[in-house]
Order: sequence, then C-alpha cells, then structure tokens
Amino acid sequence: MLKNRKVKMGMVGGGQGAFIGVIHRAAAALDGQIELVAGAFSSNHDNCLATGETLNVAPERCYPSYQAMFEAEKALPEDQRIDFVVIVTPNFLHFPIAKCALEHGFHVLSDKPATMNLPEALTLKDIVNTTGRLYGLTHTYTGYPLVKEACYRVKKGELGDIIKVVVEYSQGWLAHADNESSKQGSWRVDPDKAGSSCCIGDIGVHAANLAEYISGLKISEICADLTSVVKGRILDDDGTVLLKFDNGAKGILLSSQIAIGEENNLSIRIYGTKAAFEWHQQEPNSLYKKYLDQPMQVIRTGVANLSPEVNSLLRTPAGHPEGYIEAFANIYLQFIHQVRHFSTFVSKSSSTENAPGIEEAIRGMAFIDSVVAANKQSEKWYPLNIESPDTESYL
Repeated sequence: MLKNRKVKMGMVGGGQGAFIGVIHRAAAALDGQIELVAGAFSSNHDNCLATGETLNVAPERCYPSYQAMFEAEKALPEDQRIDFVVIVTPNFLHFPIAKCALEHGFHVLSDKPATMNLPEALTLKDIVNTTGRLYGLTHTYTGYPLVKEACYRVKKGELGDIIKVVVEYSQGWLAHADNESSKQGSWRVDPDKAGSSCCIGDIGVHAANLAEYISGLKISEICADLTSVVKGRILDDDGTVLLKFDNGAKGILLSSQIAIGEENNLSIRIYGTKAAFEWHQQEPNSLYKKYLDQPMQVIRTGVANLSPEVNSLLRTPAGHPEGYIEAFANIYLQFIHQVRHFSTFVSKSSSTENAPGIEEAIRGMAFIDSVVAANKQSEKWYPLNIESPDTESYL
C-alpha cells in the first residue's frame, strides 16, 4: 500500500498541441494525490522535451518513446519510478502501449476505446490477468456525481423494472470536411489510426457505456445503421442503433458528429415501471426523476440527500457547477484508490466505487465491432410499399 506520498504518474501522448492530455493532467492534479514525474509526450522528442519543461518534468525523464520510458522507469528504485501510466494517444497506439506497460509491471489507465478491435481487447484481458496489474479505462461520464447517483438509485429499485432506454450523443464539429485537417480530426477519420469506426468508436461507445452503467443492464442485441455524411469520408460520422438488453428492455442510441449546432450533447432517459430518470451532460448538476401520477422531482448536487459514495465525490458547495474536469478527476480518484490499495484490492464489478476496467474495455470493443458488423447486414429494413402493400402481413 502506498502511504505518505503522492502516486507517481507517467504519461504517453499529450504533447504540445494535443487536447485530451491537458484534460487528463488537470483532472489528475485536482485532488493533490498524483504527481506527474515522467512522460513520452510525443513521438517528436523536441516536442516531448518542450512539453516536459512546461510541466516541470525532469529532462532525463522525458523519453523518446514509450518503450524507453518503461525500460528506464523499471530500473529505478521502487519509491522513485512511476506507479502507473496514463495513455492519451490516438486509438491505434492504446493496445501496444498498454501491453508494454503491463508487461513491465506498471498499472495502466487508458483513454477509450481500449484497443482497435475485440480480439485485441480479449488479448489485453489475458495480459492483465497474467501480469496481475490494474487496468482502468476513462469512460469519463460515469464520473459525474449524478450519474453515479442514478446508478445507485436504479440498483435500489426506485425505477422498478427497466423497460426503455434512450441515449443520445451528438456533436457538430465534423460536419464539414475542413475539420478533418485539424490534429483532432485527422486521425479520427483515418481507419488505420481510429479503427473500424469514427463516430461510434469515438462517442457512441460512451453512450452505450452510460446506458449500461446507469441501467445495470447489458446490451444483448443490436440493429445498426451507420452513415458517412461528408462526401469522401471513409468512416461513419453518424449512426442510429436499436438496442435490446438482457432483461428484454428495448432502447435507442443516437450518435452523430455532423449535427450542426450541437456541442457535446450527451443525454439519457431511462424508463422503468415505477418512474424514469433523465440526465444531460451539458447541465450535469440536475437529475430529473419523473412519475406517472405526481410532479417531476429535480435532484441537485449539493442539495439532495445523495448516497454516501456520491457525496464523497463532490467538491463544490450547492449551486457551484461541477463539470467535465471533475468527472474525469473522479475516475482518477477511484483508480488511485485501487493503486494505493493494490495488494489488498478486491474488484467490485459494476460498483459506483471503482473506475471502469478491463470488462468495460471488452464490452466497449464488442459494441463497436458489433455495430459495424450489423451495419453491413443487408436484411435490416422492411420497405414502406405504398403502391402494392403486402396484404398477407396484416392477416
């Protein structure tokens, strides 16, 4: 167990000009428990050194490659080397970096998706089991306090049996081909770097994870329709997925990166036999509970009588918004708790206490691969035939 010192973090990716690395560093620093001490921030070593200088990372611990970092860090005394590494690179590097880190004895916290495909994710699970190291995945939106509160209340049975789930994640930033030239856009539309999907792999998988997390159900079957709206784009930028869950409930998942005017519109509605929940990421401090025969209830962070686990994740007084950085920081808090108690840690699957892990990684890749495969199926839609309807279908 780590005592009386900060947990030491290394980072792969997140060099100057990158977006998500900045978010990770801010989240990791928020609660004062983590110290960034090493990094392979960029494949361009000058960029790596410049990034390290701005972050007060010693030049000798700004490495030219992730392989060099893991070799050098492993050789350091245990109280000096990194305790875990966070991976904030494009998708195609997630698996090889995680594999290398785990095999060198380091815990891993990775951006999603975990790998480029499901076979890699299953191999990664074997590596996690063989090495005995911790693996975490930053499904950020499960870090919001009221998402965790909704999960907690669903488990208590406040909604009754879940019968319907509607989840949407819409953005507009890839609506034009011009956006593909940006650092964030260029790799996401490249199948060699993003994998088999752009929209579903980038944001749709977050929506699927959120639906499973809050409902406590597992997606069992899908019907998918993916589109590349922007001319010449290889990977999907828009998708609609019909869902079936393992309890028989039905659902709809809408995901788009060409929805002009949408910023980061992740929202979910979960309907049960007693009540329903509604939550919006762009206004995350309110959870709406709806009833058939009484007024809607608004559950607010800092005001409502929330569960003890959720209260422990709140940082601001009532009326002071907590948002994306704080949700990210909660994932870090949960993962760091596991790192600190590694020798005695017992996994609590589907608990609001733990960071997402290898099982969520596998389900995420299974969802992406299955949606892409389902989209290619030809027998999917029944034609709307006005002129000569099939009368036998009505008998």
